[in-house]
Amino acid sequence: MVDLESEVPPLPPRYRFRDLLLGDQGWQNDDRVQVEFYMNENTFKERLKLFFIKNQRSSLRIRLFNFSLKLLSCFLYIIRVLLENPSQGNEWSHIFWVNRSLPLWGLQVSVALISLFETILLGYLSYKGNIWEQILRIPFILEIINAVPFIISIFWPSLRNLFVPVFLNCWLAKHALENMINDLHRAIQRTQSAMFNQVLILISTLLCLIFTCICGIQHLERIGKKLNLFDSLYFCIVTFSTVGFGDVTPETWSSKLFVVAMICVALVVLPIQFEQLAYLWMERQKSGGNYSRHRAQTEKHVVLCVSSLKIDLLMDFLNEFYAHPRLQDYYVVILCPTEMDVQVRRVLQIPMWSQRVIYLQGSALKDQDLLRAKMDDAEACFILSSRCEVDRTSSDHQTILRAWAVKDFAPNCPLYVQILKPENKFHIKFADHVVCEEEFKYAMLALNCICPATSTLITLLVHTSRGQEGQQSPEQWQKMYGRCSGNEVYHIVLEESTFFAEYEGKSFTYASFHAHKKFGVCLIGIRREDNKNILLNPGPRCIMNATDICFYINITKEENSAFKNHDHQKKSNVSRSFYHGPSRLPVHSIIASMGTVAIDLQDTSCRSASGPTLSLPSEGNKEVRRPSIAPVLEVADTSSIQTCDLLSDQSEDETTPDEEMSSNVEYAKGYPPYSPYIGSSPTFCHLLHEKVPFCCLRLDKSCQHNCYEDAKAYGFKNKLIIVAAETAGNGLYNFIVPLRAYYRPKKELNPVILLLDNPLDDLLRCGVTFAANMVVVDKESTMSAEEDYMADAKTIVNVQTLFRLFSSLSIITELTHPANMRFMQFRAKDCYSLALSKLEKKERERGSNLAFMFRLPFAAGRVFSISMLDTLLYQSFVKDYMISITRLLLGLDTTPGSGFLCSMKITEDDLWIRTYARLYQKLCSSTGDVPIGIYRTESQKLTTSECREIASQSQISISVEEWEDTKDAKEQGHHRSNHRNSTSSDQSDHPLLRRKSMQWARRLSRKGPKHSDEMNDHQSTLSYILINPSPDTRLELNDVVYLIRPDPLAYLPNGEPSRKNSICNTTGQDSREETQL
Repeated sequence: MVDLESEVPPLPPRYRFRDLLLGDQGWQNDDRVQVEFYMNENTFKERLKLFFIKNQRSSLRIRLFNFSLKLLSCFLYIIRVLLENPSQGNEWSHIFWVNRSLPLWGLQVSVALISLFETILLGYLSYKGNIWEQILRIPFILEIINAVPFIISIFWPSLRNLFVPVFLNCWLAKHALENMINDLHRAIQRTQSAMFNQVLILISTLLCLIFTCICGIQHLERIGKKLNLFDSLYFCIVTFSTVGFGDVTPETWSSKLFVVAMICVALVVLPIQFEQLAYLWMERQKSGGNYSRHRAQTEKHVVLCVSSLKIDLLMDFLNEFYAHPRLQDYYVVILCPTEMDVQVRRVLQIPMWSQRVIYLQGSALKDQDLLRAKMDDAEACFILSSRCEVDRTSSDHQTILRAWAVKDFAPNCPLYVQILKPENKFHIKFADHVVCEEEFKYAMLALNCICPATSTLITLLVHTSRGQEGQQSPEQWQKMYGRCSGNEVYHIVLEESTFFAEYEGKSFTYASFHAHKKFGVCLIGIRREDNKNILLNPGPRCIMNATDICFYINITKEENSAFKNHDHQKKSNVSRSFYHGPSRLPVHSIIASMGTVAIDLQDTSCRSASGPTLSLPSEGNKEVRRPSIAPVLEVADTSSIQTCDLLSDQSEDETTPDEEMSSNVEYAKGYPPYSPYIGSSPTFCHLLHEKVPFCCLRLDKSCQHNCYEDAKAYGFKNKLIIVAAETAGNGLYNFIVPLRAYYRPKKELNPVILLLDNPLDDLLRCGVTFAANMVVVDKESTMSAEEDYMADAKTIVNVQTLFRLFSSLSIITELTHPANMRFMQFRAKDCYSLALSKLEKKERERGSNLAFMFRLPFAAGRVFSISMLDTLLYQSFVKDYMISITRLLLGLDTTPGSGFLCSMKITEDDLWIRTYARLYQKLCSSTGDVPIGIYRTESQKLTTSECREIASQSQISISVEEWEDTKDAKEQGHHRSNHRNSTSSDQSDHPLLRRKSMQWARRLSRKGPKHSDEMNDHQSTLSYILINPSPDTRLELNDVVYLIRPDPLAYLPNGEPSRKNSICNTTGQDSREETQL
């Protein structure tokens, strides 16, 4: 082994411990020399240059001193003129000689000496090899003219009264002022705007011109009218303002020549200055200037960062942001790299916005522009993506860079970021609030297939509305719909609330029901003090604590509510007088309809073991008395709560033996083994035991595993859900998962077919004729158009074609612009739609943020625009919980113990409940569900012309089908025998495919009158949503009630399997969890 000590060289003597104590004797013999380095040449000239020119602070002091000297010389000239007695006569000697006192002459000589010495010194220090360049400079020539005569008069006393044009020092003072401003900016390391510098130059130039003209006219008129300084000032102002009264005029030819020269100089110099000022003003109007530091420190402001600002985006943001009372004093600073649009400029000139909105042209990636917007003092920064880009991934990349730049510049500024693609979310996980467009879009489209008009429900909840829309309309449904649209989500601490304080220590369902009965508010969730997660409808086992934060739906928040006590007896009398005649109801039913709890022992003792129902009891009990609804218990009774174990094999869906034999698909419940992108929330759902080969995912092509080539060949028992999209992006994960959620029964799982192109042949092949819903997703390639609102043209026309061909098909469409919703299912002679168009215009004039809400396609939930959810990000600035609640409602996030959104339909057997309050009580007492709204469908009266048009269309379609039946009767048997081979995807098989598709269409239309009735019913009905209706709202047939159902897995006993290990031992069918009607 090599000796390590021999390889390490010994330390120098000065680093040894002995030498540190005794001193380094060898240091004296060290030949090293200490060298000092200088930033500048260490000569006398360089040191002077450093002091007078290079050093910002010392140079600023020199400039200030020079500026003061020039002003002092001008001031001494004015004193000399005021002290001088006007001489008599018109001799030219009065022009060249003046009366100057000795003290005044001494002061002027001193100033001249100092000025000349400073000028020569600065000329020497700035000399660069060309002496004529220094001598012929205008400031140097003026210094010689004003200083040298005074210095000569020292040696030649007879020249002491020689006239010297000292007033020309004003131009040297102007030059010193410009240099002083530049040195000031360098010294304090801050730059003023070019606008300020240009205004300063213009003002100083104008003052110098006026002062020169005043002094020149006064001196030249010494041989004329003997004008004083005030008369000269009056003459100059009248002349330069082009007024020209003529009461004061020059008399001598010299003064007239001087005035002509000054006018010529003014006509040359001033227009140039004004042109530069106007140019800078226009550029400043384009760039927006700066947001002042003083205003940023005294006023509150938020910054909106966008890549391109459209008028719709701006108005949506401003209307939603300033809809909250506490944000009225905030300023909005818009930071955009593009020039301001003409429409945007016109809007920002409105007084309501011009005082509160500031537009800055700049980039969020530049610290200078962020400094202009005072990002470090902002209350929040909203970063929005441009959804009009063809490449949405590129738009996300720009958004990510903006978020990083803002976070780097202002780490403490809250960030509200909008992203388009879900796979890009993890790049901005540091942001305070993030809204991913594709996540919310596909989740809402999926829930629209399960719970009708979920998109409309969410849109109304996240918009700030007055609840006054439609109140002046003669239509009753528009009044109810408009009034209920004002409901929003609010929060309050339980112990501070008048609504919920009395329910401390009681169950959540008890508090929700009684708060709705007493105050009309809908309690939907809570958040514990020691937990950040929001729980929607945690169920009857959840006990309310004083420190819980309650989330409720109401027209306004509790802080803005006034409470009045009503006479209950008077209400009771009115209610009793309402039910009279032969159909008089029992007394206990009347009391229950008022909201008072009425206990019926027979009803509470007879509970079905299969689950909660809303149906009436048996006929024997019904003959004696009609039972009332069971009360909602203050504290849940564990023995009476119907626990639903979705993971066990004991509570499965009831299926017949034939169905069991025909159903070969086996499901398990668990988490998807793979996540399509980073940041996706794991969702408990139905899964297949074995992974399906990729080749089997093609519906139109057979493979070695199956020979099916169309949807009909698969023999699906449930109706299909068709998704027409441009590409199969990662966002589709959020569409499929809600449709396969663990709480959905297996017998209700709909097959999902992805259609990447939608010609008629492919539509028929994928089974559009027997589909439950068809979802049309807005295509990215059509979002960018020359005319903004034409981006939806292709989607609208394609959907209109589907609507004409398959009028009974439920089509859910996504559009880019909400204004294009009026073209969905368009009929030119629809008078009712024209009336709704007029109503929309009136509501927009009244200042409504939801003027489009009365459009029938939107009210029915058949169309929505993702831009409507932009307000969700804006609302989160005031309500930081809105994004979390919306994600829970849509199923994007799953929190243990939190409920989910579902729906139930009111049938004829359920009409005995009569009112919404009784339904609320029935649901809370039986299943623990909390209703939040009603989706109602009513018949719409059509005009005679519309009915004739529909009838003619039906007759034409029937006649065409009969002709096709006659034409293909002979070939029908041949096509049946070759059913598998006639659906090939080759080009040669397309005629056969079309023929078979026409057969499918004929089979569907062979129902005859039923198909026509469905089409007429689809076009003659209107649907709308009532969010949190009043307790006395009457239930109607076919009403769909939105429910927040408690998490069934939260009621599992400790010994039951959990979510994590349930995938291995659950292969049966689902439990009967849904409310039976």
